[in-house]
Amino acid sequence: MTVHFIGAGPGAPDLITLRGRDLIARCPVCLYAGSLVNPAILGHCPPGARIVDTAPMSLDEIVAEFERAHSAGQDVARLHSGDLSVWSALGEQVRRLEALGIPYTVTPGVPAFAAAAAALGRELTLPEVGQSVVLTRTSGRASAMPPGERLDAFARTGATLAIHLSIHALDRVVAELLPHYGPDCPVAIVYRASWPDERIVAGTLATIVAAVAAAPIERTALILVGSVLATDDFRDSALYDAGYQRRFRGRTER
Repeated sequence: MTVHFIGAGPGAPDLITLRGRDLIARCPVCLYAGSLVNPAILGHCPPGARIVDTAPMSLDEIVAEFERAHSAGQDVARLHSGDLSVWSALGEQVRRLEALGIPYTVTPGVPAFAAAAAALGRELTLPEVGQSVVLTRTSGRASAMPPGERLDAFARTGATLAIHLSIHALDRVVAELLPHYGPDCPVAIVYRASWPDERIVAGTLATIVAAVAAAPIERTALILVGSVLATDDFRDSALYDAGYQRRFRGRTER
C-alpha cells in the first residue's frame, strides 16, 4: 500500500501529468482538496473508488484515512492543487506517514504561476529585463511569514514577483511595492487560471486596486508584478542567435 501525493495542476482536468492521471486511475481511494481541486479531475478515478473531500477535515482526520487505507491494503491518490512543492501541506502529511511507516510517492504538477503566465501569453524571464522569479505570499491568519521574507525585501531585487494567497491584501501589497517598482510597473492578476471562469485583470501598481475594486476578486488569484509583463523592447536570447557558438550548434538532425 502506498499514498501517492499528486499535483493536480491549476484547474483544467487535462493539465495533469500522465503519471498523475494513471496513478489516480488505479487507486481505490482518492483524497482531494475540494476547495481548490477541480472536481472534473475526479473523472480519472476508477469506478467504485472511495472519494473523500478533505477541505473540511483536520490533519488528524486525513491521517486516519491514510491509516484506514493502509489497513485495507489500498493505495491512495492524494490530490493537491498546483504543484506539491509550494503551499501544499505536503510536509506535515509526509512527516506523519514516515512516523507511521506508511510508504508514499510524490508526483509534481503544473504550478499556478506557470498557468497564469500561459494565460497571459508571457515569459516571466526576459533577457536583460528580468531573470528571476520570486514565488512568495503575504502573512495570513494561517501562517506568518519569516522575518526576512518581506515583500519589500524581495522588491529591492527588481525581480518578477508571483504573489500567491494575497488578493485579500492587495492594498498592502501595492503599498509595499510602490517605492521599489514605481507606479507604472505592470501588474496582472489572474483569477482561477485554466478554469472555465478564468479572469485576468491587468494594470499598473497605480491602477490595479481600482481595477479590481470594479470587479472584486476574493480568492484563488495570483498577483504577478514586474517589467516582463509589458516589455516588448528586449534583445533576443543567445540561445537561437546564429552567431552564438554552443556545443549543440552545427549538429546534423536525425
